Amino acid sequence: MDALEDRARRQLDRMRELNEQLAVIRVRETSPDGQITAEVDGLGTLLDLEFTHAISKLSPKDFETLLVATAGMAAQRAFARRAQLVESFNEEAADLIASSQLH
Repeated sequence: MDALEDRARRQLDRMRELNEQLAVIRVRETSPDGQITAEVDGLGTLLDLEFTHAISKLSPKDFETLLVATAGMAAQRAFARRAQLVESFNEEAADLIASSQLH
């Protein structure tokens, strides 16, 4: 019974750790020309935007395209980081389950 409680406690601790890691994901991406910087969280929520004065030379369509592409790249990187963390968690959980079945 102690082993079962210990395993459950470790899994719960690891789930809390994963949740904390996911909550602090922040990704900043700057457009190739340096005119726009977007910051997103692990859910892809836009947290911050920064622009240089050079954006005033862009047409509205070019500005929109650059903004969406930059924010989209930041979100893709955030999702990739999130996926890495979840994949690592799942591998650890599978190993824990497999090792407990051997005993």
